[in-house]
Amino acid sequence: MLVKLSTSALKQTRWYEYAIRFVLGGGATALAGVIGSKFGTAVGGLFLALPAVFCASATLIESHERHAKEKAGLSGRRRGQKAAALDAAGAALGSIGLAAFAAIFYAIVEASAVFAFIAALTVWAIVSVSAWWLRRKLRIVSHKSRRSGHSPSATGSRYAKP
Repeated sequence: MLVKLSTSALKQTRWYEYAIRFVLGGGATALAGVIGSKFGTAVGGLFLALPAVFCASATLIESHERHAKEKAGLSGRRRGQKAAALDAAGAALGSIGLAAFAAIFYAIVEASAVFAFIAALTVWAIVSVSAWWLRRKLRIVSHKSRRSGHSPSATGSRYAKP
């Protein structure tokens, strides 16, 4: 799968799904504020980094995929799970980019906040897309080695009786 921007998902999403994301994201932000005021900004910031919207997104993605398959008369349960898993992988890789964003912003912000934001945003995009590309390439290499019989499963389990 290539990294791309698709606006078609905006048309498929219902207003209440946006409301769910907004409420969960706002709730997580408010909770981070409460935790930050009680235990300090460093601890509150860790909770603010929690991708609260991801939980709502994953369930909505699973639901959309499942319903699309069911409309075609097929069971969409597995397809929905795979779509949600792919979204989770993207969120994890985006988190790596977020860590790079934070490091660059922290290192440069004293000189210029605007330059720090631009540099950090650029680094975030490069790191996130590179992580996705690397995951894709490693996955392709892994699939090729399985097909050529170099994986342990191709030769049989060492626990199986001969």
